[in-house]
Amino acid sequence: MTETDADHDDAGDESADQSDRAGSADAAGDTFGVGIHVTETEFQFVVHVPSDVDAGWTDPEAFQQLLERTVWERLDQEATLRAVARTSETGDTVTLGRVSLRPDGTVTEAAFRDVAVES
Repeated sequence: MTETDADHDDAGDESADQSDRAGSADAAGDTFGVGIHVTETEFQFVVHVPSDVDAGWTDPEAFQQLLERTVWERLDQEATLRAVARTSETGDTVTLGRVSLRPDGTVTEAAFRDVAVES
């Protein structure tokens, strides 16, 4: 849709548009960035959580485990971590990609890329 909120003359139409967008976001789930942060002693699996995350995510530990499992089911964990070790330094965060999930655990989309280091 190319209209902006300013293009709406009727508040009812604007409200309906916002409701439609929210319904689409619920169906698609929330999108989380995932990566590996490198410290001197370990690799830390990191998740970038959107500020408007669904309230259905109530158990942080289960959420983290679900995301990790989702990532490692799609990526070769050993090969990925070797690439992280080879291409990064302490303090770097290596972006793996993004995963879209619903609170019920349904993966709606997963997109990964070659290891990309962000200092």
